[in-house]
Amino acid sequence: MSFRWLRPYAPGRGRRLIMVWEFAALAIFGWTTAELFELRGPGVVALGLGLTALWLLGCWRIARMGVYVSGYGVRVRGLVRSRTIAWREVEHIRLHEAAHRIGRLEIPSGMTVLIERAGGGHVPTSLWAKGVDFHDQPGVFRAVYHDLRERHAAALRPAPA
Repeated sequence: MSFRWLRPYAPGRGRRLIMVWEFAALAIFGWTTAELFELRGPGVVALGLGLTALWLLGCWRIARMGVYVSGYGVRVRGLVRSRTIAWREVEHIRLHEAAHRIGRLEIPSGMTVLIERAGGGHVPTSLWAKGVDFHDQPGVFRAVYHDLRERHAAALRPAPA
């Protein structure tokens, strides 16, 4: 059984756009903070270094976000935390029509991949048909979904005698 974790798809170009967007947001935040508190010299340097470290950490996590597979199971890496689920603990991998609610208003947001656990409950993934990895490539989204289902089925098949 292989424990080498592989992402079965290439990250989308939109991730770079997010990193640039976050850099701009942190730069504006740093500038307004320095102006508001009248920071000069070492204060500006400390603020700049702190925000740069935060941005680099965020970029590293954004670059590594996604769904990874191995012979052991599936790993879902998010921005803040990761979850690893053995194939035997996965009941089903299915598509889910996601929607966001604001009061009584429901806003559909497209198809996502959901991992249902054998013991109950589910694990959401970052695999979103309209997301940064698959926005312009709906065929790739479907291929990744089918690949996950095939890997799950193969992992549950008994080994040949």
